[in-house]
Amino acid sequence: MIDIKLLRENPDAVKASQRARGEDESVVDKILDADKARRSSLGEFEQLRAQQKSVSKEVGAVMGRLNKAKKAGEDVSELEAEADRVRGEAATLAARVKELDAAADIEGDAFTALMRQVGNVVIDGVPAGGEENFVTIEERGTKPTFDFEPLDHLALGEKLGAIDMERGAKVSGSRFYYLRGQGAVLAQALMAYCQQIAREEGLTPLMVPNLVLRRTMAGAGFIDSHADEVYLLEADDLFLTGTSEVALAGYHADEILDLNNGPLRYSATSTCYRREAGSYGKDTRGIFRVHQFTKTEMFIYCKPEDAEAEHDRLLRIEKRVLDGLEVPYRIIDVAAGDLGGPAARKFDCEAWVPTQDTYRELTSTSNCTTYQARRLGVRYRGADGKPEVAATLNGTMLTDTRPIVALLENHQQADGSVRVPAALQPFVGTDVLKPIA
Repeated sequence: MIDIKLLRENPDAVKASQRARGEDESVVDKILDADKARRSSLGEFEQLRAQQKSVSKEVGAVMGRLNKAKKAGEDVSELEAEADRVRGEAATLAARVKELDAAADIEGDAFTALMRQVGNVVIDGVPAGGEENFVTIEERGTKPTFDFEPLDHLALGEKLGAIDMERGAKVSGSRFYYLRGQGAVLAQALMAYCQQIAREEGLTPLMVPNLVLRRTMAGAGFIDSHADEVYLLEADDLFLTGTSEVALAGYHADEILDLNNGPLRYSATSTCYRREAGSYGKDTRGIFRVHQFTKTEMFIYCKPEDAEAEHDRLLRIEKRVLDGLEVPYRIIDVAAGDLGGPAARKFDCEAWVPTQDTYRELTSTSNCTTYQARRLGVRYRGADGKPEVAATLNGTMLTDTRPIVALLENHQQADGSVRVPAALQPFVGTDVLKPIA
């Protein structure tokens, strides 16, 4: 979540961010009111708690004198009256403290719920608007021209014996598939290619859980307004992750990191699960939008002042990966309304898909500033030795499905074979994928 200090000190900046996202800016004033009520209750609670402790000491002192007087056979009527008075006062205070504590909890929950409605404050320069309002930063590669009628990726995949949608649907339902033969080899090659680059770029590889606790999923920002897009195992209250970003974000939860030697940079390859809620009837042909896939993800923890430089690093690595695939692609600065809650800025790399005559997203990298780390309690020691909230960033290297779409369509040949780019050939073991008999 965002920093409440920023919202208190500069509510107009948060409202401007909400407007750029196309979201409700009135929630900012609601948060300020809730924050005021919460702090007021907490202040009264702390004041009465201190008074309660003082009265408790007084009760102890009076009861001590009373017991001593009784043992000495003295008249204790006045002391008993005083004891009744302080005990009554203590009981009244205890009841009021309990009421205030409950009220503070309720107001705190209301405050937190409102805070979770606010996405990260977008970075200056991010385009305002929705999905269609992106800004193109760069186009790379040359779009192919064919002297034959090109096939789409599914037709090619079937000729190659690489994609089997029919059996995927038979076994698991719509949007499931089998990659077989050359398709399975190509998918494995893509992940091996990414893992090699990740090692060369100095990222520490991790094998991560695919199931995470609710606190982890919420901390990464994936169930505030997108709960219908994730799979939940209700009996265990565990979520299947749609990206290893979630497990990577939770890796250092509730820790104080040593970032004096630079950012901590990780990579992970994992199976990912997405319900794709709201996408029914969209991209139903082939393997572009599916419920399960494998993905290699990058994740960085750094000081907030280093976040923009680390974002550029992630984008550079993504460009290196895609250049090796030899497919034409563009880089876009994603508009604020399409960022998702945790991201303050996002760059997408979109590959050209010839049969669709358009670019489609292959990779994405987001600067989440301190949004996720604040939720998950990830801190580092600042220059003064005090704990400060860290920044987090993520970036997709590749999935094992969408790049196959781009590779098959852009590198297809007249006989239905598909050229394998040089960077993948060591992993695939051939320079051409050939149709099966």
